[in-house]
Amino acid sequence: MSHLYFWCRSVLAGLGAVSAVLFAGGAGAALPVYGFKVVASYPHDTRAYTQGLFYLDGSLFESTGQVGQSGIRRVRLKDGVVLQSQAISPGMFGEGMVNWGQELISVTWQDRVGFRWDLKTLALKSTFSYPGEGWALTQNGVDLILSDGTPVVRFLDPRTFRERRRIRITAEGRPVANLNEIEWVNGEIFGNIWQTNLIARIDPKTGFVKGWIDLTGLPETLRRRDPDAVANGIAYDAKLDRLFVTGKYWPRLYEIDLKPKGAAR
Repeated sequence: MSHLYFWCRSVLAGLGAVSAVLFAGGAGAALPVYGFKVVASYPHDTRAYTQGLFYLDGSLFESTGQVGQSGIRRVRLKDGVVLQSQAISPGMFGEGMVNWGQELISVTWQDRVGFRWDLKTLALKSTFSYPGEGWALTQNGVDLILSDGTPVVRFLDPRTFRERRRIRITAEGRPVANLNEIEWVNGEIFGNIWQTNLIARIDPKTGFVKGWIDLTGLPETLRRRDPDAVANGIAYDAKLDRLFVTGKYWPRLYEIDLKPKGAAR
């Protein structure tokens, strides 16, 4: 499929996401909105169409998308150097990724093919199939958690990828779709809303959005020259309680502290 197709999909789906968020969150009075303070910033590969991101044992792990450019990688945080990488089949569009045990598990957009990689070597171990689209992937220590772009998020058996349960994501009763990258953070699901600067904070039991994080103000949100260069990528260092965010093709990755909206940065 052409890049024009993907760009059109991006714009149309993004508009749907914006409408859902604004409609639900005309609710701003009811749902808290968080701003941020930048604690540190690090180099990020401007060729990386970031799909999945997480932090583990001192390294960032990132999956990238676009047909012919999709892959997985281990990245050194301090300077953005890619330490290891593996390409995904050139005909596939890579999406989210997460760790489980001694493996990395990644999914594809519409190919319905998932991959299991060796955590240490990034060597491909096996493939598997699943129904529907794959967008984002995280885990809570018990389940894999998958977004497929709809308001439904599924909790899956890490061994079999079979569904255990599902939740419907809503904000003030309105469905919220287009969770394009998700991360488990202190018992919540954080999710980038595609084509916006917003991250939803989601209750994993009910699917209710508890609040929004607005990344507007980061340099890349103020001068977006490429329509694909949207905020996407959340990583959490649980040991040091550090939250990282970035975007597709962004030159920087940011460590941020959350602040009430309007607080000084």
